[in-house]
This record gives sequence, structure tokens and C-alpha cells, in this order.
Amino acid sequence: MALTGRLGLLAALAALVPIFLPSWWTLLAVWGVLLLGVLADLALAGNVRALRFHRAGDSRVRLGETAHVGLVVENLGSRRVQARLRDVWPPSAAATPRTVRVDVPAGERRRVDMALTPTRRGDRAAVTVVVRSAGPLGLAARQLSRPAPWTVRVLPAFPSRRHLPAKLAKLRELTGHHVALIRGQGTEFDSLREYVDGDDVRSIDWRATARRADVVVRTWRPERDRRLYLVLDTGRTSAGRVGDIPRLDCSMDAALLLGALASRAGDRVDLLAYDRRVRARVEGASRTDLLPSMVHAMAPLEPELIESDAAGMVSALMSRVRQRCLVVLLTELNTAAIEEGLLPLLPRLTARHLVMVAAVSDPRVGEMASARGDLASVYDAAAAERARADRRRLTAELRTYGVEVVDAPPERIAPALADAYLALKAAGRL
Repeated sequence: MALTGRLGLLAALAALVPIFLPSWWTLLAVWGVLLLGVLADLALAGNVRALRFHRAGDSRVRLGETAHVGLVVENLGSRRVQARLRDVWPPSAAATPRTVRVDVPAGERRRVDMALTPTRRGDRAAVTVVVRSAGPLGLAARQLSRPAPWTVRVLPAFPSRRHLPAKLAKLRELTGHHVALIRGQGTEFDSLREYVDGDDVRSIDWRATARRADVVVRTWRPERDRRLYLVLDTGRTSAGRVGDIPRLDCSMDAALLLGALASRAGDRVDLLAYDRRVRARVEGASRTDLLPSMVHAMAPLEPELIESDAAGMVSALMSRVRQRCLVVLLTELNTAAIEEGLLPLLPRLTARHLVMVAAVSDPRVGEMASARGDLASVYDAAAAERARADRRRLTAELRTYGVEVVDAPPERIAPALADAYLALKAAGRL
């Protein structure tokens, strides 16, 4: 039972009665009337305990979009229930409206529609449903809180998908759907055609030339059915924010674009999220199931505030991947973490696989490096320049091991990684 504001006001007035009518019997009569009013309100208020709640609607939504979840209120009692209802969700679910009025006759149902526009990835679960039915006098009300379970999984936003058509056009050039046929180490033979000025003489097919009157050359296309293994570092360095976006989210976006592009190229793509243990894994997904599987696996991932175990990550990779593949490690170019953890293990990894490291750079560092004007700005510029120099040195050291490095700001990391993949295809290295 919950007393309303009206009851409090009447109680205050009743307390003033002895000033004007100093009779104890009068005071008792007033309080008796108030008590009878409260009891009458409770008796006439709708029986909220007879209500049952059911859910229906969206169970998945992409970050930045809106999901619609319906709450069905069923009245199993014998009286009409007129009440105010609040469907409680976590603040990051951004559920609206906050409260609604419902009128449910006996034996009937009413549906309340909720719109959720989540601000964070992951699973957003409904907390509870609070329903309050006041009596006709407004002196008291019946209130009940009851769970109505429902979970909406918020998937990564994937803003870089706008780059996919342009990258697919480049891919079609490489695979021979346009004129730009290429030749390179490890590529597959495509067809024969007549020699034209500018062709590489090493591509001449002398046997076919001997059978014809014209010089004939071979054309090549990139190999298909290669394998990519995308590795998301979910350790402490992925928790840093670049602007308003966590580094992990930028890495996810780049991984989704590369996965979509590589699957269209006919390559097999697997995903591993790792810090000190496997957080998520996608293996053996078909071309049509790859992106849904990846976004579903990425959705609940959160950065862990622990140092990533590079040795464990490499061991997990080596045990899962036997044949040569392209390993794309999406991490941060943190000098201490890379030099102490990954660098000693690179010879073992690069001996069997082609390795690429993709990292998100902070554009704020460049702004700080160019800032001048006062003493604090000069110190900031010196620190930023030193950080950039350490990053360049680490990049050069990684490349001495044969590692490809992609280092780009948040808005460029996804297309830059896709371009690096296409360059490997064009050079016949994949």
C-alpha cells in the first residue's frame, strides 16, 4: 500500500482540527473518516496481483538503431484494473516511454509498446515492471513489482559497411571481372590471350605460342579459398577511448569490413577474441553466415582490464591453424606490451603464417604535437612527438620480422585494413 499526496494533505488538516475544535472525540472522528477512506480506496483499487506480463518483439538491434518490445498486460482478476505502469530497463537501453497508463478490463489484455535505442553494445535485459493502481478517492494505491524477462542483444554498429561497395569493385578488378588482370607469386592461372605491348615477357606461354601464329601470354588471378584468422585483443589496451569510441569497437568495425570483403573473395574467415583466455570464437562459418556469426559473437565483448597473454594467444592460434594463413591481429601499438609480449614470439608465428598488425591511432596526439602558444602546450607537444616517435620505431621493428602494419585513425582504420588485404592479394602474397 502506498499513501498518496492527498492522504498526506488530509492528515495535515486533521492535525490542525484540535486548534479549532479541541475535542478528542472530534479528532478521533476525523482520523476515523480518513482511515475509512483509505480502506475504501484499497478495497476499490484494482487488484494488481491478478496481472500477468508477457513479452514480444525484437531480440536484436544494431547499435544506434531502435528496437521495439511489446509488453502484454493480462488481467486474470474479476475487476477492471486502471493503473500507471513503468517498464524498467537499464539506463543504457534508453527505453521510452518511462511510464504509461493502462486500463485492463477483467479477463482481457492490453499491449504496451516500448522503444529502445541503446547507447552501448551487449545484452540489455529488462529489470522489472512496476504497476500502481490508485483508488477512486486518490488516498491510497496498490503497487506491485514483478519481473517480465526479456533480453535485447545490441550488435556492433558496423559504420564502415559504406566502404564495402568500393572495396568490392577493387576486388572484382583483381579477380578478373575487369581488364586489370595481374600476375604474381602464388596466384592461380586464369586463361590465355594474345600478347600486347606492355605485357611482362615472363608471362609468355611458349608452348601455346608454338601452336599458334601469335604470341600468347598467360593471365592470372588471385588465389581463392585462402584463410584469414582475425584476432581481437580484448586486454587492457583495447579499453582506451579514441575520441568517444573505445578502441575495441573500432577494431570490431575493421574486422567486420575485412571479413565481409574476404568472404566475397572466396576466402575462409575465422575470428578469435582473446586476452588471457578465449572470449569469443567463430570458426567454419559459411559465406552467408559469417557476418551474422561475427556480430553475434562480438556483441557481448567488453575490454578486460588485464594484460593480454601473447604466449597464450599464439599457442591458441598455432593449435587451431595448421595450414598457412593470414593472421590479422587487431591490437594497440603499445611499446611495453608489444616488446615484452609479442615480439619474442613473432619468429615462431611468421615462420608459418603471414602476420598483419592493425592498430587505431589517436588523432588527438597529432593535434597535441602541432600545438604551441604557452608552456603547457609546448610540454604536451613534446610528449606527443615522443609518443609518435616510439610508435614509428615499433612499427619499423615489427616490419623487420616481416609483419605488415596498418596504423590509422578511427575513421580510416577499416578501409585501410581492407586496402592492405587487397594489396596482398594483388601482390600474390595471399
